[in-house]
Amino acid sequence: MEKTKVAILGAGFIAHIHIESYSRFVPEAEVVAVYSNVADEAKAFAQAHGIPQWYDDLDELMSESGAEVIDVGLPNYLHHNACLKAAAAKKHVIIEKPLAMTLEEADEMIDACKTNGVLLMYAEQLCFTPKYERVRALVEHGAVGKVYMIKQAEKHSGPHSAWFYRKETAGGGVLMDMGCHALAWFRWMNKRNPVKTVYADLKTVMHDTDCDDNTLTILEFENGVTALAENSWARHGGMDDRIEIYGDKGSVYADLFKGNSALTYSLDGYDYASEKAGSSKGWTFTIFEEAFNQGYPHELQHFISCVREGKQPLVTGEDGRAVLELIYAAYHSAKTGAKVNLPFTAKVKYPIELWLK
Repeated sequence: MEKTKVAILGAGFIAHIHIESYSRFVPEAEVVAVYSNVADEAKAFAQAHGIPQWYDDLDELMSESGAEVIDVGLPNYLHHNACLKAAAAKKHVIIEKPLAMTLEEADEMIDACKTNGVLLMYAEQLCFTPKYERVRALVEHGAVGKVYMIKQAEKHSGPHSAWFYRKETAGGGVLMDMGCHALAWFRWMNKRNPVKTVYADLKTVMHDTDCDDNTLTILEFENGVTALAENSWARHGGMDDRIEIYGDKGSVYADLFKGNSALTYSLDGYDYASEKAGSSKGWTFTIFEEAFNQGYPHELQHFISCVREGKQPLVTGEDGRAVLELIYAAYHSAKTGAKVNLPFTAKVKYPIELWLK
């Protein structure tokens, strides 16, 4: 069977992660082209990774590359245009977080892909990360009983590129950049149960930017679960990414970058902790699948299988839009100092305007 042909848009940090994931873990896919608006960057990326075609013109890539899937790893403000062009060219779309700059853009992207009969796949890798997926399986098996609170934290000292710090190109700060991971994962863990309220506290504490660089966001779900996201560009010492799950019969703690297990406490026990572990009651170190740690190859392999088999992806454009709506509500909450009820919409140029105004 022929491989599925993919074109990567972008030649920066996330593009390097995606090309590594395709080449090492997704044999069903073939990356046939790369695009950057800087010709030298596109050419260098193609030569470094053995990609046969490179482009600095997006329209030419759509018409000439032969790609069936467009993998969008461009700055946030370019997502909308790239998606619309891909949909019009009848190409399936994988799009990195956040989905778009505004809810209006998100709606247009979702509609365009539906109208043209192509898949819109929202690349939220926390929904595929092996360690966190093992935790979700524990919860599904009842290891912690009825969940009442979940937490996710992602922190480091700031992004790689200057465009992240400008509202015109990013739409917001750390909430847009990393808070979107937490919000998507909360919905994933809670089976997309509707969110009732959003409350947020946002600050700029370290960087010379008009965007937020340290945030706390609290979601209240209609089923009674409370979720807390901690996100920061002001944390020295490298990347910190971890989760906590609390239920009436136990709890789970997992750190994405430390160790190969999730620390679990279960009153009743669960399916399997690790080899030779004996009983899974009480404190255990739950092993997870030993694979590429952050979930990028798993999501891309899934998305390619959706294209090849004509099935709907687990994480869609609608999920990306829902996350964007929560970001809107969080910025508005941080401005007003009050909880914001869902659904929430507002006409804005950039989401962060809801906080800056």
